[in-house]
Amino acid sequence: MIDRPDQARVARFQSDLATLESAVNLYRLDNFRYPTTEQGLDALVTAPVSEPAPQNYASGGYIDRVPQDPWGAVYQYLSPGVYGEFDIFTFGADGVQGGDGINADIGTWTRQ
Repeated sequence: MIDRPDQARVARFQSDLATLESAVNLYRLDNFRYPTTEQGLDALVTAPVSEPAPQNYASGGYIDRVPQDPWGAVYQYLSPGVYGEFDIFTFGADGVQGGDGINADIGTWTRQ
């Protein structure tokens, strides 16, 4: 069972996810590709210098900063993703891959 604070964390994750997905899609619109896994979500804040370098990077980036997940960890990013063109996810409360309940991995593929 998920308690009230954990429900709030999941809701915050959903909000963060919407923001990050939108920024990744804007990056793709400008640069004709998603950031690579290696470039990661940091590519949304500062222009990557690693190849493939973006040709039409937005002045000021796509977001001000990459948020931490609701449990204080770094959001994970894969491109191409396992479940879609890209995956953005967190390992949940325990910070370990897999798990059940509040410890389960949640990401772009687990929308409610």
